[in-house]
Amino acid sequence: MLIIAYLMFSLLINTFCYGQNNYKYSQPKELGDGWKTNNLKSQGVDTTLIYRAFNQLKEEENKLHSALLIKDNQLIFEEYFNGHSPSQRHDLRSTTKSIRSILLGIAIDKGLIGSVDDPISKYIKSKVPKRNLDSRKDKITIRHLLTMSSGLDCNDWDKKSKGQEDRVYKKNDWIQYTLDLPMFNEPGTVSNYCSMGVLLVAEMISQASGMTIQEFAQSYLFDPLGITNVTWGHTSDKNVIPSGKRLYMTSRDMAKIGKLILNKGKWDEKQIVSEKWIEESTTPKIKITGIDYGFLWWNIPFKVGERVIVSKTATGNGGQYIMIFPELKMVAVFTGGAYNSQEDKLAFAMMNDIFIPTFIKRAK
Repeated sequence: MLIIAYLMFSLLINTFCYGQNNYKYSQPKELGDGWKTNNLKSQGVDTTLIYRAFNQLKEEENKLHSALLIKDNQLIFEEYFNGHSPSQRHDLRSTTKSIRSILLGIAIDKGLIGSVDDPISKYIKSKVPKRNLDSRKDKITIRHLLTMSSGLDCNDWDKKSKGQEDRVYKKNDWIQYTLDLPMFNEPGTVSNYCSMGVLLVAEMISQASGMTIQEFAQSYLFDPLGITNVTWGHTSDKNVIPSGKRLYMTSRDMAKIGKLILNKGKWDEKQIVSEKWIEESTTPKIKITGIDYGFLWWNIPFKVGERVIVSKTATGNGGQYIMIFPELKMVAVFTGGAYNSQEDKLAFAMMNDIFIPTFIKRAK
């Protein structure tokens, strides 16, 4: 599905490169939010592809909300669409998962959690399985939750799965219900995309630290990065527990998360999360639908000519992306409103056909 959608939008992007170019680029403004900005042309690149593509995007109907580019730790490109703005928070959806991976790394760095190979029962002490008792549940580790391989009947992409997220949201006790799911596989053998497993990770951080996940994130991640315009919420209108909430964040602050990953956990010379965790969490461990997956981070390849460039990517339904390209020292951020639609893959075509070719082919 992703490949089909990519090809469709790749063709769309290619049509952008023909026609009149009325797009006017402006250097991003410095807003006192910790970002240094620079002009796109400071990079010494041919901007033709970018100008033509965004000329078309500005004129045509689309579901893109923002597109940002960070190069060499400076914000050099920033555009908003459909009434969105730099100060507006956006629902990150599953991009929140990758940020929770960072929070887990911080909890491990601080000794609050020992190892990803610890059983989850060591940290979730307030509840234990009461239904579908199975000795295999005792074997579920944090690693299994991070790699979507707990063995529980939990598959967000299968509406018949008892642990499918939309079904769980209707329950009164999300933690208990998830722990009570039947086992389908031996832990660590089969990976199915499971949001409830990540909810358990957030709950473990909370119980181990004695703080809500929101308090923990603000103290140890957001405050050091100067992220203040952030809230937690959910589209469900009932039974939302603190560990189940997801982030609402500005595009510029999403880019700070990307910069943190690009710089191996360091921000302004301060190590926020260990370089070891950044390396471990973003390195592929398994494949989900044929795509390399680490600890809640995707590794998505882009092919430009004969060159393959891999991004460390956080993804969210609707077109929420934080893409880190270590090889290019570049971060890209996109937000959008293409929920439950293949149109949310537009950002991948933009990167493959517009941004990456621009920066790997320096102007002579």
